[in-house]
Amino acid sequence: MTQPPSTVFLIDVDNTLLDNDRVIADLHAHLEENFGAESSARYWDALEALRTELGYVDYLGALQRYRAEESRRGMSDSRLLLMSGFLIDYPFAERLYPGALDALKHLRRHGPTVILSDGDVVFQPRKVQRSGLWDATDGRVLIYVHKEEMLDAVAQSHPAGHYVMIDDKLRILSAMKAVWGNRLTTVFVRQGHYALDAQAIAAYAPADITIERIGDLINFDFPST
Repeated sequence: MTQPPSTVFLIDVDNTLLDNDRVIADLHAHLEENFGAESSARYWDALEALRTELGYVDYLGALQRYRAEESRRGMSDSRLLLMSGFLIDYPFAERLYPGALDALKHLRRHGPTVILSDGDVVFQPRKVQRSGLWDATDGRVLIYVHKEEMLDAVAQSHPAGHYVMIDDKLRILSAMKAVWGNRLTTVFVRQGHYALDAQAIAAYAPADITIERIGDLINFDFPST
């Protein structure tokens, strides 16, 4: 029987490896330019309502809801059918943070790297694939609704003596640390709007390691497998 690795690296996607804030800004601009400010606002309202219901961001689900609401209002715009194409065909590889792939390469010297992300089952995997992160982790990709609640499943899929979780959300890191304790090393990446929210940061204990950008990981040596 193959001995499990001593360390597995779990890595978030949005605002950790990939600049999702910029993706959202591009989507904002696209919607306003092609559909107008009012229609754009209704889409974002639908997205926030769906986020509250589901617990994660579902861009394509929000588009379906927006379309249904437009139909109920007696409006039918064929351009709506093209909105999903902007998301599906978005050049996510161009939105990887500088040093993201180098960081993954560095971590692979010490143990397997695994994408651990929240999201839906259609758009989020597409984002991971088109960004190049799927190949960069040899297809080791886990996507859940609430990843911090799925640690048993994570450990079953990728058993290890120790885990390192790298994320831009201190809330997620704190929740995982509360379950795994010393079995987990948490790495907080101060990128994106969540990581720079002073009120959100103050609500949780500091991570084991804090870095300013994902590329800084190459300066850390972890115990080898």
